[in-house]
Amino acid sequence: MADPGLDAAIGEAASDVSADGVRFIARFEGFRPRLYDDAAGNCTIGFGHLVHEGPTDGSEPPELLAGITRARALELLRADAARAAAAVRDAVRVPLSQCRFDALTSFAYNVGPGAFAESTLLRRLNEGDYAAVPGELARWTSAGGATLAGLVRRRAAEGRLFARGLY
Repeated sequence: MADPGLDAAIGEAASDVSADGVRFIARFEGFRPRLYDDAAGNCTIGFGHLVHEGPTDGSEPPELLAGITRARALELLRADAARAAAAVRDAVRVPLSQCRFDALTSFAYNVGPGAFAESTLLRRLNEGDYAAVPGELARWTSAGGATLAGLVRRRAAEGRLFARGLY
């Protein structure tokens, strides 16, 4: 169940995404300065910032229609990561080391707070089954009805981060 190596060392439980966690998310999201439709068909920009559900249709804010800088994309990423971290903080009832908190924040950032809150992963974690989390993460590799290699890699990395603390 609990990992004595990671959990004994955490002292105070993590409660916010770290700078390493934000970099971890950025690495998997990648930077795109122009609007695009993500794998699920939603209008997105920057480091996976959801502009709105559904495809890009020209109704997006003028600031985004013109594209954004990397600096602006990083601002959006930090704000979005803070929302994902809040979802983790609100839903998880067991202590988490920083790397575990960051792994779950990356997951919640990608799948959305609602999907995270209703996941079997969260239920099992809150039951104290830390060891189940990497396997549960590996189940979330599809978007738009297809298994995506990028999501397979991301979930494996989130699992390593959760289980072994490897960013």
